[in-house]
Amino acid sequence: MDLRPLGRSGLEVSPLAFGGNVFGWTADEALSFRMLDAWVDTGFNFVDTADVYSRWAPGHVGGESESIIGKWLRQSGKRNRIVLATKVGMAMGDKKVGLAPAYIREAVDASLRRLKTDHIDLYQAHEDDPATPLEDTLGAFAELIKVGKVRAIGASNYSAPRLAQALDVSKRARLPRYECLQPLYNLYDRAAYEAELEPLCVQEGLGVINYYALASGFLTGKYRSEADAAKSARGNGAVGKYLNPRGLRILDALDKAAKQYSSTPGQIAIAWQVARPSITAPIASATSMAQLNELMAAAQLQLDAGTIAALDAASAEEAKPA
Repeated sequence: MDLRPLGRSGLEVSPLAFGGNVFGWTADEALSFRMLDAWVDTGFNFVDTADVYSRWAPGHVGGESESIIGKWLRQSGKRNRIVLATKVGMAMGDKKVGLAPAYIREAVDASLRRLKTDHIDLYQAHEDDPATPLEDTLGAFAELIKVGKVRAIGASNYSAPRLAQALDVSKRARLPRYECLQPLYNLYDRAAYEAELEPLCVQEGLGVINYYALASGFLTGKYRSEADAAKSARGNGAVGKYLNPRGLRILDALDKAAKQYSSTPGQIAIAWQVARPSITAPIASATSMAQLNELMAAAQLQLDAGTIAALDAASAEEAKPA
């Protein structure tokens, strides 16, 4: 497995990250353990989660994903074989939200307890907190790095201006900088990242670990009509925005490429992202061993320039002839 540098952090990660949002939600503990074992034993090393996963599910309070990963780490003894990423900042209830220093200190200790580890490799601000000065947030992260609880920090869901501002604060105040960005990005959701965030990340040498790599499952070809979307708890409502002429044009291009490579539309969609120079590791999740095997194969699928150009054209905001 060829590993990729994550910004200037010194961390090296596999070209695909396993998204932990499913652990304890749509993948129970036993299945989660099997998938994590297979992931690592195949040579992948990057696992991304968040403290808030899966607070949205009925009866959940957040921390379910981290707790399952922690149990797996304790049982498997594979802590030194993964780069472990989690996040802080989304609302956890009881006014536990944001990036104020006191809350970051509280939240990291809670994550470490659930993860059953003494350090987090990549600790990410899950979303911007305009109410807290960047100097305060970055200073708190600096303390965590100094005491060994965190190895590197990253940002998720930041706008280009705020990310640039944060990088400038780090430079001026001599504080650790965000070494990577976690934005929304896939074959359909391209514009926001490519317009401003991508040039900034390339210029500053940041890693990029994009989420919703399969557009909530739409890019697998599973949902081709409103009726298809209604059959799935995740699909119902989540993929409606993709069911339009542009979305269907993208699926058609994926179908053609999948036939050419004897693969699947989802594998082609992942391979297109892995091939993009600015992307370090797309994040994708699986809820079955079959899905996981498909993901792992996708990360090692190499598309030719013509296929990439055809996908670029089909997914452009203004369609170009393929």
